[in-house]
Amino acid sequence: MMYVRFPLSLRNVEDLLHERVIDVGHETVRYWWNGFGPMFAAEIRRKRAQQLRAFSKGKWHVDEVFVKVNGKTHYL
Repeated sequence: MMYVRFPLSLRNVEDLLHERVIDVGHETVRYWWNGFGPMFAAEIRRKRAQQLRAFSKGKWHVDEVFVKVNGKTHYL
């Protein structure tokens, strides 16, 4: 998941896992990415789409607008 969420190389992910006492090689991380990466990417896309849909449901209506044109304030 770290490889998907952050711009890390396979060796960076290997180092992060090694710090957590998980001893794997970067090739193992690549195999995991090939197997599980599309699933993670689809989940991230699905969550982003849900957030965008939830955000766009609120509608804004503007009643009064004051615009400054050439230094003069105009009411629309």
